[in-house]
Amino acid sequence: MKSLLFSLILTSQIYAIDNNTLAPEFNLNGAPTKAALNDHKGKFVVLEWFNEGCPFVRKHYDAKNMQMLQKKYRGKVSWLTINSSAPGKQGYLKNSDAAKETYSKEQMQSISLLLDSNGEIGQKYGAKTTPHMFIIDPKGSIVYQGAIDSVASANQADIHGATNYVDKALGEVLAGKAVSVAKSKPYGCSVKY
Repeated sequence: MKSLLFSLILTSQIYAIDNNTLAPEFNLNGAPTKAALNDHKGKFVVLEWFNEGCPFVRKHYDAKNMQMLQKKYRGKVSWLTINSSAPGKQGYLKNSDAAKETYSKEQMQSISLLLDSNGEIGQKYGAKTTPHMFIIDPKGSIVYQGAIDSVASANQADIHGATNYVDKALGEVLAGKAVSVAKSKPYGCSVKY
């Protein structure tokens, strides 16, 4: 009984927001454009929490894994990258010009790199790590949240043998199927609120 209670407490700490509930609305500045969740109503949306100084983010960006995934689903889903690093913290982007420079340097294929420096949106979603991934369905409900893949490491060599949860979930929902792994434990650096 004690073990079950501890497990439930841990789960509630990992997932601040439940799947199949409406995703919190936002309207954020960024580059190359600002974006509001409501702008993408009727489409699948991917939210990716980002911090350029995080080794786990570096794993996916330096290997071009994240950009390839963004490009693969471009035109099929709305992919938005969000930076919630606070002023003075690792990964903080001062303004849209800094976001534009990072977006270009990283060769991002997402729609935009959005700024959430007060952490309000990250806190609403319960974003804990970079990367922390969410998929929202066309009705606005969260259908996936958690890690990008199944191997919690910062080693690029581990990408090849990992199950990419986001790729798998997007393939399923775009084929009209339910997401087989709807939650996974996010891994990476803590979001620098």
